Amino acid sequence: MDHKKMGDDIVRLVGGEANINGLVHCATRLRFDLKDSKKAERETLEKHDGIITVVESGGQFQVVIGSNVAHVYAEIMKNRDFGGDSSSSAESKGEKTSVLSKVFEIISGSFSPLIPAMAGSGMLKALLTVLTMLGWMSDTSDTYLILSAAGNAVFYFLPIFLGITLGMKLKANPYVAGVIGAALMEPNFTGLMDKGSDVSFLGIPVVMMNYSASVFPIFISISIYAVLDKLLKKIILKDLQLFLVPMIALMIMVPLSAMAFGPFGTTVGDWISSGVTWLIGVSGILSGIVLGGFMTFMVVFGLHWGFTPITIQNIGVGGDPIEAMAAAAVFAQIGVACGIFLKAKKNKTLRTLAGSTSLTGLLAGVTEPIVYGLILRYKRVIPIVVIAGAIGGAINGHFGVKMTAYVFHNIFAIPVYTPTVVYVIAIACSFAVAAVLTVMFGYESKTKDTTSETNEPVSNTSTESTPEELSVLPEAKTTEIKKEQIYSPLTGKAVALSTINDPAFSTGAMGKGLAIVPEIGEVVAPVDGVITSLFPTGHAIGLTTNTGTEILIHIGINTVALKGKHFNPVVQEGDIVRQGDLLIQFDIDKIKEAGYETVTPVIVTLTQQEVDVFETNQEQVQKNDVLLTLVV
Repeated sequence: MDHKKMGDDIVRLVGGEANINGLVHCATRLRFDLKDSKKAERETLEKHDGIITVVESGGQFQVVIGSNVAHVYAEIMKNRDFGGDSSSSAESKGEKTSVLSKVFEIISGSFSPLIPAMAGSGMLKALLTVLTMLGWMSDTSDTYLILSAAGNAVFYFLPIFLGITLGMKLKANPYVAGVIGAALMEPNFTGLMDKGSDVSFLGIPVVMMNYSASVFPIFISISIYAVLDKLLKKIILKDLQLFLVPMIALMIMVPLSAMAFGPFGTTVGDWISSGVTWLIGVSGILSGIVLGGFMTFMVVFGLHWGFTPITIQNIGVGGDPIEAMAAAAVFAQIGVACGIFLKAKKNKTLRTLAGSTSLTGLLAGVTEPIVYGLILRYKRVIPIVVIAGAIGGAINGHFGVKMTAYVFHNIFAIPVYTPTVVYVIAIACSFAVAAVLTVMFGYESKTKDTTSETNEPVSNTSTESTPEELSVLPEAKTTEIKKEQIYSPLTGKAVALSTINDPAFSTGAMGKGLAIVPEIGEVVAPVDGVITSLFPTGHAIGLTTNTGTEILIHIGINTVALKGKHFNPVVQEGDIVRQGDLLIQFDIDKIKEAGYETVTPVIVTLTQQEVDVFETNQEQVQKNDVLLTLVV
């Protein structure tokens, strides 16, 4: 994979550098703060080779890439400076967002940059646990203590790191914010705990607490500091702001944090944690069913970030039951992927995807490729992942399994869960149930399963073969050939995809096919099938044939920027069409006057089996002429 080219393509497709306010990345996705998300060519991004899907959540435009995200991010940031702030201030864009969405956005943006450090530290703690259990290292040795310090540091000093990332998120000075967190960890401050209740500031009593690994106090303090920072910059002369603003902010915020925000935040965190623990205690089975069964979809909508502060708070006091129950969902997802791998015997592309994503999930705990590439694509497996996750979650919930260190849920992290044996049984059940049900019931409807697993001809598929085609396939005389023809949706000149001025098409990343330079502004159905996607701008349309082949017709290059001008769709998503039916009318001359090319790619984006695509040899095609022939 060419990370630089991919990065450049993504920047261009999200609307260019001028449309980007900020960019950060987490374990699997680029998180853009766009000035106008409508300028992003979402459909082109989703079809780009190497991109799993695109998600808009919490005010962020998220491009899900997978394990290569760090490399792509590094290439994007070379010679560019979008900053680490992905605040996506909806107010500045004139968009209304709910308070809950803003809260999730702030939590997500604050924790995302820390996830690699937290996950790496958690896995190091898991490794040390294994080494001590096996007797290969003593927990009193110097080596253990040094490595333990590396594993504990990010959690112990979490108020400092969160102060920095939260400051960036709220557009306050991140390093002053970090200093506020650091002050609560400084030896002179922590030493006051030895005085017990006899601590005061200017005669005002101060309740001393241990803020290591705490979350809620720093969230409250930095939220107030962000408001104070803006206020001070308004009333202090610019020439004096360099030292006066941070000095006054520290003089106000550190004492207030110690006297009010810190104790209040700690109390709130304890209340929430206790409430969740109480709810789990009332019915561990029910809690496990909900978290294990539906955590997959909470992640899709970004709702899982709401649990992160509670999880960290719980880990700091002995262990977190929430993530232990949610881990069942991860192994249910992996089980579905393995089931698809076993079931899709004749689809090499799908088997490769399922196999590789299964390994990524098992070894690294990264399952976004499974969720977006398989589960949301083959909706038949959604009930399976819910059932399997609910079973494992119920087991963990009933027996009170807890996660003792922040880790990604993978096989190497097993030692951080206690009781370990119960946890292993729970995730094994989720994995096995998901895999077995997927193999038993399949991942597609019966119609599609039959189509992909047999050689029986179906409607819209011709079994006649010309002598030229038989000569191309040496085994044609002994093996039944299944052929599907795609007819031209336009009248015009046929050109190779490689000649198109758009890498997403010219490189074949979006699929095989041909392009047509249209002479008449009408698009007709190239096959019998159903309209599965019609983009709001009317410049692109997707159809699925009765055999499961997906076809994309994209009128012009970058014409999404016209925002629907000069395009008139006459069908809707879900409409059943016959080959030759009118789909879209468009004004060729006005599109050209606006500065856009009208060359129209006709792409075969997905088939149920591995196929060869043969292109017409005609330079000039009429609508309803055979344009492409698919041979299995």
